[in-house]
Amino acid sequence: MSHGDEQGYSDYGDDTGHTRTRLPDHDPYGGAPRRPGRSPSRGLITVVGVVVLLIAAIAFANRGDHSSANTSTPKSSRPHTSPTSPTGTHPVQTKTNGIPSNFAHTGQGAQSAASNYAVALGSTAMFKKDSRDTLLQLLYVPDAAERLQGEMDQAYSADFLSKMGLDAGGNAPKGSTFVSRVSPVGATVQQYSDSDAKVAVWCVGLIGMAGSSSTDPVTSSWKTWTFDLQWSDGDWKIADDTQKDGPSPVPGDDPAATSDEISKAIEEYGGFTYAR
Repeated sequence: MSHGDEQGYSDYGDDTGHTRTRLPDHDPYGGAPRRPGRSPSRGLITVVGVVVLLIAAIAFANRGDHSSANTSTPKSSRPHTSPTSPTGTHPVQTKTNGIPSNFAHTGQGAQSAASNYAVALGSTAMFKKDSRDTLLQLLYVPDAAERLQGEMDQAYSADFLSKMGLDAGGNAPKGSTFVSRVSPVGATVQQYSDSDAKVAVWCVGLIGMAGSSSTDPVTSSWKTWTFDLQWSDGDWKIADDTQKDGPSPVPGDDPAATSDEISKAIEEYGGFTYAR
């Protein structure tokens, strides 16, 4: 997802692709009829299978509890165990203009920074000049921000915005909801030192216009977004970034939501602060 075809920032934080898409019957988008649902018997078999497994697990546990004293292992010779505890750096507590900041000066901190930066740069804020300029100044090292500003202004031209169904200011038509979001699925550090890091973020993106008159329904895509980060002024900043398609999972059989359902979901469900 390039900056031009990715997603905007008001969907991220407080300001508030393409896989196969199947649309439901009579959807305002005008798509094909919904496929028949899965067979009820198939669903019943699945439920029964889960219940059988659960009963078997309970029976196995109870059998262990009632073993005779002559065959049980003495407590002193049993291996020591402890409850599994969460690992990793806690989410940051500070934000700058709604964007998480002050990440840990570690590999985990770099992963957290890259994940949150992907969300911000994939939001609707990138489609409006003022908020886009703010994002560039906050997330990139100074020379990269200066270089990118002109490039982004050209990429997000009035002609491009019009093709996305937006006006010259990046606003959606009345009664429609423009959707642009990125949700990280995972991240990995490819290179790391105290001064710089290369982090790849695997993510799914949503983009399109939800509305009764929309001809560009919301679709999804899978990308790997790689960030070259530098430790600058007490935080991780982007020096450069690239994207490539995938890896994309096989589309499931879930029926596509209607335009109204997508609009409501975007309004009701906010984003997260991602931490590794």
